[in-house]
Amino acid sequence: MDTVISCEKVSFGYDEVQVLCDATFNVSRGEFIGVIGPNGGGKTTLLKLILGFFSPDSGFLKLFGGEPKANLNRVAYVPQNLRYDKKFPISVFELVLSGLLSKLPWYGRYLNKHKQKAHETLKMLKLDGLENRSLGTLSGGQVQRALIARALVSDPELLILDEPTANVDAEAETEIYALLKSLAGKMTIIMVTHDLTASIKLVDRVVCVQNTVTTFKASEVCEHFALGLYHAPLLVKSNVDETCCQLQVPSEKEEENR
Repeated sequence: MDTVISCEKVSFGYDEVQVLCDATFNVSRGEFIGVIGPNGGGKTTLLKLILGFFSPDSGFLKLFGGEPKANLNRVAYVPQNLRYDKKFPISVFELVLSGLLSKLPWYGRYLNKHKQKAHETLKMLKLDGLENRSLGTLSGGQVQRALIARALVSDPELLILDEPTANVDAEAETEIYALLKSLAGKMTIIMVTHDLTASIKLVDRVVCVQNTVTTFKASEVCEHFALGLYHAPLLVKSNVDETCCQLQVPSEKEEENR
């Protein structure tokens, strides 16, 4: 099976603060990966390394067998929060169409096929009828679906989502998970999430990021984390035949430093 991401002994830090240490994992084509971990554990940093915004201090990270920056046209990214001026005059259709900027011909104009693709993607995300609405007038769930539409319109090989259901209502969350389920296997998906209760049913493997990286099959993640209970350290692999998660009781000193 083709390897989409190869991460080998990657370490990275900001100034003197070590964020990731000896992170090693691979992602194969078509896999659906759930990324979990405590706040400050390195999840966002790992995404930025995959996207080529940062370079490892040591080790190597390959995207589609090459340097991440050289392969970003094969990747789409959906941020957790979009910071924008709600008064900025951009329509939903224009936002989605902007996901095809890299596909423009040399003279820089959208073709009819681009516009048709944008309309089809909006319909898939149940946003048809809102094409001409200003982005600033949409609900949180609608904005999130519009961002996903912008990512999908380019038919990416790798889709990266940073907590796609954060700050959306229950109905929007259900629709987003249903969409991701329909995309599973058609593209490689990496999703950062704190909601294991729902997402564990979708993903093939779980990647726990807590200063290093530990991978688990979805079936190996214990009920505590399916309920969203986080501990420090979050997960460890036991030396017994089966991989399991173990609750780690912090020391008094660790409690005092929280």
